[in-house]
This record gives sequence, structure tokens and C-alpha cells, in this order.
Amino acid sequence: MATIDDFRKIELKVAQIKEVSEHPNADKLLILTLDLGDKTKQVVAGIRSAYTRETLLGKYVIVVDNLDSAVLRGVESQGMVLAGSDESGVVIISPERPLKPGSVVK
Repeated sequence: MATIDDFRKIELKVAQIKEVSEHPNADKLLILTLDLGDKTKQVVAGIRSAYTRETLLGKYVIVVDNLDSAVLRGVESQGMVLAGSDESGVVIISPERPLKPGSVVK
């Protein structure tokens, strides 16, 4: 079990998707450029089967901002966009209304 102190270590922030491109080496991955207010980040997300570039551009999402970078199929990912999935597919977790990029989620 995780403690509340463990949860507090995770930095969740609001980000706006500014660019979307297909991953050159993976059919299920998209490369997202995110605006977090004071910085931009590149995140690789396994949401290609559920979203198009057009439906993602401008969308507000929740991102794990302090996750260690990882290289996914040759492309660096600097965080993680939160999403849920069930038998009907994948859905990105987003705020009910637009919030300023970089806003803290708690």
C-alpha cells in the first residue's frame, strides 16, 4: 500500500497539448508536446488507437511532471499523461474546465 507521503511525492499538473505526431517506430504510440506554463515537455503516450491529432490539439490533460525520463522505442518521454481504459478503449483524464497550464493537481 502507498502512504499519503508516497502520493505527495508525485507532481501532477495541468498541461495543454500543443503538438501531436505519430511515433516513427510504434503503431500504438503518439508523441505529444505539452505546455506546462513555465516549460514544455515531450511525452510519449499509448493512445494512438483512441485519438487523432485533431482531437488532441489544444486539449487539457493531467501529467505526472516529476517522472524520470524514459526512452520509448527510441523517443524520449519526459512524463506521463494520465488515462484510464476498459473494454471500450482508452480515455485521457482531463480537467472539467480549462485550467492554466502548470496548475497543480491535488
